Amino acid sequence: MMKKEHLVVAKLNKTYQTDGQEVSVLEDIFLHVAQHEFLSIVGASGCGKSTLLRIIGGLDTEYEGMVTLGGKKILGAGLDRGIVFQEHRLLPWLTVQENMEFALQEGSPEQKKELIAEHLEMVGLVGFEKAYPSQLSGGMAQRVAIARALVNKPDILLLDEPFGALDALTRLKMQKEMLSIWEKGKTTMIMVTHDIEEAVFLGSRVVVMSDRPGTIKKEFVVDLPRPRNRSDAAFLQLRKKIYQEFREDLT
Repeated sequence: MMKKEHLVVAKLNKTYQTDGQEVSVLEDIFLHVAQHEFLSIVGASGCGKSTLLRIIGGLDTEYEGMVTLGGKKILGAGLDRGIVFQEHRLLPWLTVQENMEFALQEGSPEQKKELIAEHLEMVGLVGFEKAYPSQLSGGMAQRVAIARALVNKPDILLLDEPFGALDALTRLKMQKEMLSIWEKGKTTMIMVTHDIEEAVFLGSRVVVMSDRPGTIKKEFVVDLPRPRNRSDAAFLQLRKKIYQEFREDLT
């Protein structure tokens, strides 16, 4: 049984004006994402994957083509889409609870308190409500950012290199926690990353982008049981196949 298409990107083209010249960033992008899917997008720096995420998030509306979520055209930013960036972007003068309250746009004080408690429990940070960002580790601050992005219960969560600023061991831990959050809430998620292993570990599907201009080169279905073993032969074989797509671009 096929899952219902949730996000549809059709014939998307994006250009910039640089020194009086038009530069193509994204060209002829077609992308369908099913409800509750975890989609990984990999590509080299400058291939346009973060630009694609910004367009889906409604932060960039200057493009050609069509982007719809739940059958409705995306015209700008909205609470139906949460975004997590590489840096946590917490307001340093606010506590964890206040940062999350700042993100909540609707609900009574009691409802907001319940939502904050629910999502802090989801990311394992109960007891840190009164802490300031400077008192948190990098991984903890990023977990707050994830909770803040989810607190409005968006239809889709966009992850732009969410673990790129973390050390290797914290990154591995955060990948497992992100998977647990996805499995609990089944929120549709799209993550862009440079890390092929990360893309395979988390994704239901991996989209490979080429650059100059950014296009979708190939898609891989990750038909591996969860939790995934990074040293498993099938995992390593798929990672190698995806890596080969980049080797061909470099030769």
